[in-house]
Amino acid sequence: MTTLSPTPRSTLTRKKDRGATDRQALYDVLDEALICHLGLVLDGSPVVLPTGYGRDGDTLYLHGSTGAGNLRAAAKGIDVCVTVTLLDGLVYARSLNNHSMNYRSAVVHGRARLVQDAEEKMHGLHVVTEHLTPGSWDHARAVNPKEFASVAVLALGLEEASVKIRAGGPGEEPEDEDRTDIWAGVVPVQTTFGAPVPADYVPSDMRVPPHVNRARAR
Repeated sequence: MTTLSPTPRSTLTRKKDRGATDRQALYDVLDEALICHLGLVLDGSPVVLPTGYGRDGDTLYLHGSTGAGNLRAAAKGIDVCVTVTLLDGLVYARSLNNHSMNYRSAVVHGRARLVQDAEEKMHGLHVVTEHLTPGSWDHARAVNPKEFASVAVLALGLEEASVKIRAGGPGEEPEDEDRTDIWAGVVPVQTTFGAPVPADYVPSDMRVPPHVNRARAR
């Protein structure tokens, strides 16, 4: 299995034991999460915004409006940072200092590329669509030329990335070992999908498409 190749920016400095070194761990986090946060410096000030994305191999495709200032800046080849976090649990300890969270997180550094080739741009939109709403690409109306021109797609390589994971129960200090009056443990956190709610204009007798129900089960 291919391992992550740490760089000065992607090398963990704290809690190094929580670092995952195999590339599959990076893929797993990116593939399970739905929204990333794109960070960059815009007009001299740091900006971090939630962004839709999808992964194809070692390429992350990001999309948004051509009028979005952060995407226009990223398209110029400046350094960007993309982060994804999955929260798995709230950790309660006997001491406040040992309260924590169980999580899986990924951080990707690099310089994004504006996708200008029409074929790759359409592919990038397909990747993002199928990541967020699996099955929609073949179900809904295709992108028309006006819509295609109004959206920007960026490609970011996954060469420089890190993964950090915490799992398990709370830590404990020697002075708390005899405290039987304080509860400690983990409250699991899960992302669930509710029953689909049809739009007002959808006929009342139209059934929910299979691909929508499959997406709920992921």
